Amino acid sequence: MKLIHIIAGLLALVAGAIALYAAKGSKLHRKSGMAFVVAMLVMSSSGALMAIFLKPNKVNVMAGVLTFYLVSTGLLTVWRKVEQLRGLVTGFMLAAFAASAFGFGFGLEALNSPDGKVDGIPAPPLFMFGTVGLLGALGDARLLWARSIEGARRIARHLWRMSFAMWIATTSFFLGQAKVFPEPLRHATALRAIPVILVIGIMLYWLARVLIKRDRAVAIPLRHTGAGGVD
Repeated sequence: MKLIHIIAGLLALVAGAIALYAAKGSKLHRKSGMAFVVAMLVMSSSGALMAIFLKPNKVNVMAGVLTFYLVSTGLLTVWRKVEQLRGLVTGFMLAAFAASAFGFGFGLEALNSPDGKVDGIPAPPLFMFGTVGLLGALGDARLLWARSIEGARRIARHLWRMSFAMWIATTSFFLGQAKVFPEPLRHATALRAIPVILVIGIMLYWLARVLIKRDRAVAIPLRHTGAGGVD
């Protein structure tokens, strides 16, 4: 299972990088995106299973569940209409609330532990996981309430979930697996952090483009409404 986890993780990094840089909606983006989804689902599920049965690590279980959730809901956002998936989205929402609760709980446990860590992870990343899970679950609740999502909001929901899952995979590899790098790079944390920062930067760039485009789309009709309209 460990070999499957490693191979899936490497494939996810390659496919995710292509999907992240490719023009959104293009053929390259769709194909690399689906490869990323499959690889990430295999990687996150195998990682969680190993953390349960082979090498117990409760933080890795929580992170695996959260990553699986982000990728799954990110895919569903552009795959099917809300009404077709209400039961599935509800299940994922409850899983996200649970992951969030564990993230905050582990963060508090880390703050009160002698070394300030839980399973080797300090409190700030644990609180971050809790926050991401909570934001995702609240977004699901809003989606179920509204019964639909269209346009820029739909694209933004897809983008941030997929991109953050990519960030988790990138961080886990480049910062969490220093031992697999050549000796000169093992201690060059700042250098290995560059891909991690790039993922967040590109995510923010695409989100800004989507949201700015939405604002312009709303503004254009207002400027051209004719008599009695806003000029």
